[in-house]
Amino acid sequence: MNIRKNSYMQRVNTLAKIRFKGYDNSLERKTIGDITTSFSGGTPKSSNKSYYEGNIPFIRSGEVKSKQTELFISDEALKNSSAKMVSQGDILYALYGATSGEVAISEINGAINQAILAIKPKQGYSSEFIMNYLKKEKDNILEKYLQGGQGNLSAAIVKSIELSLPSLEEQSAIGSLFRILDDLLSSYKDNLANYQAIKATMLSKMFPKAGQTVPEIRLDGFEGEWVEKRLKDISKRVTRKNNDLVSERALTISAQFGLIDQEEFFQKKIASKDVSGYYLIKKGEFAYNKSYSTGYPLGAIKRLDKYENGVLSTLYILFKAVDVDSDYLTHYYESDKWHREVSMCAAEGARNHGLLNIAPADFFNTRLVIPKELAEQQAIGSYFSNLDNLINSHQEKISQLETLKKKLLQDMFI
Repeated sequence: MNIRKNSYMQRVNTLAKIRFKGYDNSLERKTIGDITTSFSGGTPKSSNKSYYEGNIPFIRSGEVKSKQTELFISDEALKNSSAKMVSQGDILYALYGATSGEVAISEINGAINQAILAIKPKQGYSSEFIMNYLKKEKDNILEKYLQGGQGNLSAAIVKSIELSLPSLEEQSAIGSLFRILDDLLSSYKDNLANYQAIKATMLSKMFPKAGQTVPEIRLDGFEGEWVEKRLKDISKRVTRKNNDLVSERALTISAQFGLIDQEEFFQKKIASKDVSGYYLIKKGEFAYNKSYSTGYPLGAIKRLDKYENGVLSTLYILFKAVDVDSDYLTHYYESDKWHREVSMCAAEGARNHGLLNIAPADFFNTRLVIPKELAEQQAIGSYFSNLDNLINSHQEKISQLETLKKKLLQDMFI
């Protein structure tokens, strides 16, 4: 979505940085309490199980942005507790805990507990405008009222927050703009989730399961059994040190190409200028961390795609594909088939040596199952590469829209 300031908006330096054209510059300064009514809810007794067997969505503070709730309460629970009903379109503001300051327009009709403040604008004021202002001010509110992250917000605090309001027409125009951005973001996020789900499904079905020689789902035009190979038969180990790099070039390499570590393949930057003791990896080559790390997936292997060169610790095993399609191998290493294989190898190593890792010799002896025809390898690699491109493009678009939204939140409100 392109928003052209010259065509649709004008800068008003003494007011908001960005304004829609066609509106006067007069603003009124009000508190949230001046322009809204508000209330909190309560929690039905958890000891009465029948209270939680109804069909009224029970919205808790972590669910103010959700279209569904984990809990539902009965009419009796609503009648015999302080829980209160809110309507779709009301502003929901989280007061307590880790979600303090989260705000959204309610997507559903439901009941709220005491950790949520429901806000209803009076006539002449826009819910979308007020909600987005509170969203923009979240960090400032938390810093002012919850120093050190301790304590809770309150209805009194929220009602005391001041804001500058243009005319209702301009409030509505601004609210509409952010609603469009939110709808676009939601659409891209839904599509991203769908593509990621498709990839996860296909990774489990397009490679043969244990004891089988053909996959559950196969691309059209291919037949015949797949073959088992050892990694040592279809790859070549790389042990290239950075001895050819002079110190003054090393900083450039570290800044541009990154260091692999246990959490961020090809993303983490290194501070040291001296990378002479590191391996040099080239575009298209693979890296594997041979040691287990808590919280990091055992057996994760990545190919350097983004840069021409990179540097990484000698804790890693480097190799390149020789007698197999490189794209196929890249995605094979994301599959359940590979993770089952590497888990068995690691478990065997732990039994024999008391270590949950894989020695280089054992690593290159791991088994892979591969289509006999190079054309089928290439087709599978291309299929997953195209999915990755779709996933990456959606992630980039989401990032761009979120950056744009953040910028507009800062520039369209005072």
